[in-house]
Amino acid sequence: MASNSIAITGGYIVPVEGEPIDGGTVLLVDGKIAAVAGPDFKPPPGADVVDAAGKWVLPGFIDAHAHLGVHEEGEGWAGSDTNEMTGPVQAHVRALDAINPAEEGFRDAIAGGVLAVNVNPGSGNPIGGQTVAIRCWGRTVDDMVLREPAGLKSALGENPKRVYGERKETPATRLGTAAVIRAAFTDARNYIAKQDFEKNTSSERKEPTARDLKLEALARVLRREIPWRQHCHRADDIATAMRIADEFGYQLVIDHGTEAHLIADKIAAAGIPVIIGPLFTSRSKVELRNRSLANPGRLAAAGVTIAITTDHPVVPIHFLIHQATLAVKEGLDRETALRAVTINPAGIIGVADRLGSLSAGKDADVVVWSGDPLDVMSRAEVAYIGGREVYHYDYSARTGVHVTP
Repeated sequence: MASNSIAITGGYIVPVEGEPIDGGTVLLVDGKIAAVAGPDFKPPPGADVVDAAGKWVLPGFIDAHAHLGVHEEGEGWAGSDTNEMTGPVQAHVRALDAINPAEEGFRDAIAGGVLAVNVNPGSGNPIGGQTVAIRCWGRTVDDMVLREPAGLKSALGENPKRVYGERKETPATRLGTAAVIRAAFTDARNYIAKQDFEKNTSSERKEPTARDLKLEALARVLRREIPWRQHCHRADDIATAMRIADEFGYQLVIDHGTEAHLIADKIAAAGIPVIIGPLFTSRSKVELRNRSLANPGRLAAAGVTIAITTDHPVVPIHFLIHQATLAVKEGLDRETALRAVTINPAGIIGVADRLGSLSAGKDADVVVWSGDPLDVMSRAEVAYIGGREVYHYDYSARTGVHVTP
């Protein structure tokens, strides 16, 4: 039993969904969380017992918007595969097909307690491609996948306007970007209508509609199978995102949301989550003039569901929890801060049934911290993915040790 049963005992357990347990036990069996119990719990015979006295035990953190593996650090152009900027509508391209699991950023993620991430294409196109939710450990990306696709990336605002404006191509304006998106969804609606008509008409009528991978991807959004991941910073761009979503009836997620606090009441009323960040950046463009570490707290206070993102490599992914810490310093409550890097992003990317909190039946993706993770002096000491230890910190060598997948 020792090979597949681990009891993490005596720690301060933060389940995220539920009250903390001081001196409790988290039991991992066959890659799943079998129990989250109090001090009186007795580990089963044969379990490997890990003494976590004085430590904090939490679920692995999740970054719901990053470019990990598709925008590799230290590789320059050779490792940059975030934007297929050969046309404004790239709904058919998949982040899945460009992720390099050997990228150093995955090891940084685990060392920072981030065990899962949603990898997005970039924001150079009005429609950038399909996202994928993955774990941060595996030999191939196929071994890492949690949900694919997990969304479809789109961008409003400065980025597509700049890219295509410099080429003097459509879209060179905000109104042009919105028009490209609306036209693509209209084409997808027509594609769905043709398919539905063919299903209800004799096959002798004519040849079936030829497959179109772009329209198939957009159709999944219209059928609400996956969310529309809308890059937008300015409040007016967020309002445009909400307007188009209302027109076409799809599930909208706001990515970045720098000025979302200015219309937080409208966002909350619509039930739209905001993945806010990155927060450790300068005001490098006009859209970011209202960037503030106080914005997550303002959104949460208005009733908006938030997740915090690094937008890695814009901010190194292992700084995810540090962004949450400074957001707490500027007004975000502690409980929401931890939810913003665990269960909230899990829900947004569609994996909350497996990750995001410590509860029986979920995947055994667990991190033992030296102390409160919101304290910048704390570190991730041990990380488990699927109940297997994938990382530990060696204090004698002052370095992290990663297990090879």
